[in-house]
Amino acid sequence: MRKIWFVALREFIATVTTRGFILGLLLTPALVTLAALALPSVLNQQSFRAEGQIAVIDATGVLAPRLREALDPERMAEIRNAGARRALERVPESLRGLVEGSEATRDPERVIEAMIGQVPRLQLIESQLDVDSAKNWLREDSANDAAHLAVAVIASDAVEASEGSVRYGSYDLYVPSDLDTRIENTIHQTIRSVIVAARAAAAGLDQRRVNALVRVDRVRTIAVTDEGERPSVRVFNRLLPFVFTGLMLLGVMVGGQLLLTSMVEEKSNRVIEVLLSAVSPLQLMAGKILGQMAVTLTVFGAYTSLGMAALISSAMLGLFDPWLLVYLCIFFVISYLVIGSLMVAIGAAVNEMREAQSLLMPIMLILIVPWLLAIPISLDPNSTFSTIISMVPPINTFTMMLRLASTAPPPAIQIWMSVAVGIVSVFAAIWFAAKIFQIGLLMHGRPPNFATLIRWSRTT
Repeated sequence: MRKIWFVALREFIATVTTRGFILGLLLTPALVTLAALALPSVLNQQSFRAEGQIAVIDATGVLAPRLREALDPERMAEIRNAGARRALERVPESLRGLVEGSEATRDPERVIEAMIGQVPRLQLIESQLDVDSAKNWLREDSANDAAHLAVAVIASDAVEASEGSVRYGSYDLYVPSDLDTRIENTIHQTIRSVIVAARAAAAGLDQRRVNALVRVDRVRTIAVTDEGERPSVRVFNRLLPFVFTGLMLLGVMVGGQLLLTSMVEEKSNRVIEVLLSAVSPLQLMAGKILGQMAVTLTVFGAYTSLGMAALISSAMLGLFDPWLLVYLCIFFVISYLVIGSLMVAIGAAVNEMREAQSLLMPIMLILIVPWLLAIPISLDPNSTFSTIISMVPPINTFTMMLRLASTAPPPAIQIWMSVAVGIVSVFAAIWFAAKIFQIGLLMHGRPPNFATLIRWSRTT
């Protein structure tokens, strides 16, 4: 056992002290931080300004004046600011402390301008042209340098339905092929709001009362569990299963790749023969697996700590169940031992990395399956399908993690049944890998195929 720890320590130190590992460990958080700081500047909308002319062919005869009023810059600024204030009022209490006193509450107009750009300055032109002539106008350059942005053709029954019909007409919007999507969305939103207001007025309804009737404020969701009540955020709850499963997959793939690369390099450089003079093949295999697992857990712990720090800084730690970290570690270790054993076996059987590609295909397919099943499992984590899949090795660890991080975690008996299945699969994977490792370690020449590996595993 002592020799296994020596091999594991050698593998750990040899990996974590390399320049590439240190840079990789520090570079990813640095890039994420840099992106978070630089993205607002890169996506700075303050320089974006929607400005130009919109031609309207109004068959109703009543919408054009309303559109001109709605497109007035002061009116649009007033509507945007009112919407921003309503959004601030709906901020959850758990995040209210982060928002209060910030620039968003002190100067909401400036924040809106930074996010979605300056107030559009759109000039309305009531056109008497037919549709084809208006399309030609759209392609023409304006004499006063004002861009021709769109042509809106409003149906005659857009405000009042035709006699004997309960369906209203709508409008068509013609735009240049290179029109910015943000401008197009602004035009659509403005026309729709004006049509709705005109319909309400034609029906003798007060628009403000109608808005009050159809508006229902979104309230916070409270999850009721056996341990009590806890706040719930819909987006957070939907992303959490994918984050945890992604962490597991990333850790297993990176750790397995490190094992495979290290094994192939030492075999091709004949370093393996020197190591075998001091330790047995099984001790070497166990030491390499444990050493690289320690490396992966180091990276795993660093990124998990960053995630927890982000939750604490955003006052969202109360939405997170700490037991998920315990289960994450358990299922990660099981997954790593299974996949890592197969990776080190492949590394011992081949002489070059290119020879390992065909043997890696089944393992890659295994790692793809959890992503293919992620959405149906997260939508119904306690279905019969989800329960069965979470007991099928070697993907049971990933699917069980999906279920655990969902809003409806499975009962404890299913969790520990999956752990037991995972432990059995670890022993099976190690037994299979040990057979291949002992035979392929000192073999050179023609690389084996998958059938050959199966045959090696059946030898006594």
